[in-house]
Amino acid sequence: MIFTSLFGCLGSNAPIVGVAKDPCTDGYWLAAADGGVFAVTAPFYGSMGGKPLNAPVVGIAASRYGTGGCGYWLVAADGGVFSFNVSFQGSMGGRALNAPVVDIVADPDGGYWELAADGGVFAFGNAHFYGSMGGKTLDAPIVGGAPAADGGGYWEVAADGGVFCFGSAVFRGSMGGQPLAAPIVGMTAAPNSNGYWLAGADGGIFAFGSAPFLGTAVGSWPDQKTVAVVATTS
Repeated sequence: MIFTSLFGCLGSNAPIVGVAKDPCTDGYWLAAADGGVFAVTAPFYGSMGGKPLNAPVVGIAASRYGTGGCGYWLVAADGGVFSFNVSFQGSMGGRALNAPVVDIVADPDGGYWELAADGGVFAFGNAHFYGSMGGKTLDAPIVGGAPAADGGGYWEVAADGGVFCFGSAVFRGSMGGQPLAAPIVGMTAAPNSNGYWLAGADGGIFAFGSAPFLGTAVGSWPDQKTVAVVATTS
């Protein structure tokens, strides 16, 4: 499933920046840059919409370890994390960062990782640190990531399509060094963690490993930019 910044259709005051599938239902949550959250066939647990933020929200991640159900976290570019129906595990908010945070990735065991544009990874709760691209030379900034199904690793993806794997996450290929019509904006792992999809800002989808190619959204919304992709199969 591919998401674009169609914030006007949702009544949002700011662009949509991320999506998270509800692990407890067939629904999902959309997050906007101003902290607004939109629940689609999923319970609404609150948001930062209308509240003061030190930095824009850049991502959302969901967990099944909520209070009587599932819940979600929002992450801001300054590393601040906001919890809704799930426990707060810590954040980089108020700490010095070499680069802004660009995404939050949920650990299957109930914690999460914050990913920074320079490749830095920050682990909280039950999530363990398995390495990062922080301090290493990158041809393009990191824009997102995905967890391995066993919680023992993760991938980072850069705007040029480069993929970097850590822990139990296995490299299945990338678009690094290949021509792209638009920068990569995010990735999502296949349910068995034997593959993954990369999404381009133009709606292009690139499938690797066991992840099947199911089509793209290129040309579907010419005036909008794709911002996220999420796997909906189980």
